[in-house]
Amino acid sequence: MAKLYFRYGAMNSGKSTGLLQVAFNYEERGQRVLLAKPGVDTKGAGEIVSRLGMSRDVDFLLQPGDDARAQFAAHAAGDDPEALVQHVDVAPVACLLIDEAQFLTPQQVDDLFRIAVEDGVPVIAYGIRTDFKTRAFPGAARLFEIAHALEELKTICRCGRKAIFNTRRVGQDVVFDGEQVAIDGADVWYESLCGKCYLEASGGRL
Repeated sequence: MAKLYFRYGAMNSGKSTGLLQVAFNYEERGQRVLLAKPGVDTKGAGEIVSRLGMSRDVDFLLQPGDDARAQFAAHAAGDDPEALVQHVDVAPVACLLIDEAQFLTPQQVDDLFRIAVEDGVPVIAYGIRTDFKTRAFPGAARLFEIAHALEELKTICRCGRKAIFNTRRVGQDVVFDGEQVAIDGADVWYESLCGKCYLEASGGRL
């Protein structure tokens, strides 16, 4: 039986890089993969962008109200309404890869589970556990509840310990106010910290 995998880690733990490597590995062996990410992740627009400088177009974006399983089925069949040329004969999909999975809705995570279990296609989702306030993203929380396999991707704090939290910064200031989702860019950036350094930066706030 195919499985739903959740590979998670703090910022800068190599999630997008790992996803692109997995896609390369499948395709090097002549197998077809589909790549997707939530539309709310505006970084890179329709691309998956690694901090190492690698990027690749996604096959489809998932908006908050989308049926992930229906989107997958349409693209797996080559039925992409935005494509200039429709595919008549397409290879079966060997794996569905999802970047920034924390931004999915719980229902979309359930759809991923059904793709694995009922459609027989492995799904590997990559994302972070918690936001800058140490609260779980709804998509990540649901993945922890139902994924068949969980794998932590590790990165280090500035002190050398394992980083587990993500601090939001505007300039050099750590902030705790604002919406749960704010994509890093010119005004907002994130730093991965261990528990000790997070408490120091937050003044003891969790």
